[in-house]
Amino acid sequence: MGNAVRWLPKTSFTLILAAPALAVVLLAEEPQKIDNVCTPEDAEALGLTCAEDEPCAVFLELSSVEGFGASVFASGNLHTVDTTISGVLLASSDAGKTWSEPVKRIPIAELDQIQFADPQHGWAVGVKVNSLPRDPFLLVTVDGGQMWHQVPLFEEPLLGAIQQFWFDSANRGQLVVDRSQGRTKRYELYQTTTGGETWTLKEASDQPIQIANAKTESPNWRAVADKDAYRVERRTATGWETLARFAIHAGDCK
Repeated sequence: MGNAVRWLPKTSFTLILAAPALAVVLLAEEPQKIDNVCTPEDAEALGLTCAEDEPCAVFLELSSVEGFGASVFASGNLHTVDTTISGVLLASSDAGKTWSEPVKRIPIAELDQIQFADPQHGWAVGVKVNSLPRDPFLLVTVDGGQMWHQVPLFEEPLLGAIQQFWFDSANRGQLVVDRSQGRTKRYELYQTTTGGETWTLKEASDQPIQIANAKTESPNWRAVADKDAYRVERRTATGWETLARFAIHAGDCK
């Protein structure tokens, strides 16, 4: 299990490198543990072979953090060593003191980048993971993250994942989909003028497409993994402040 924990947070190591010289204010409390209820039916649906004497460890991975004022959001997933269980969105309205999950966990999915164009309008991108990434979607909020609704990018099941996205305003945004290898035109650029509710294909190419001015991570927020927990951190004038810690080992399926 030790090897699995070291392998999980590969995205976060990139985030650590963003500002290696800045000091970090650490919390002394034990890391929070998000609820992980795994029934025998869940294990069977996911194809897990777990037992009381050989449980399947479940891990939390945080991919992205975004915030404004006292509101903070962190996206990621729960998974075993080799199986994705569900996409998870965490939210705090008091600068990380207490947390909730504003949307139900999305089965067999991962949630990735989060962006807010203003304090009311925000998006988190996700993808279903069933052997290969497929059926990319967005979670959309128009009330500052209190309520979110899911918007599928495609009307029918298709392979692909959202590689990057960016909103210039509450209504106007772009995203790039990697439709996976084996296609003549692997990369597709989509555009919305409806806040992410509908999307129009603008370009397809066999070469990677870059959205101008897009950022893959927030300059002021990050999720960093240490030995046993993810730290949700906010940049301050003197370094990084840790607002919360979440245990990487979320529980076991038996």
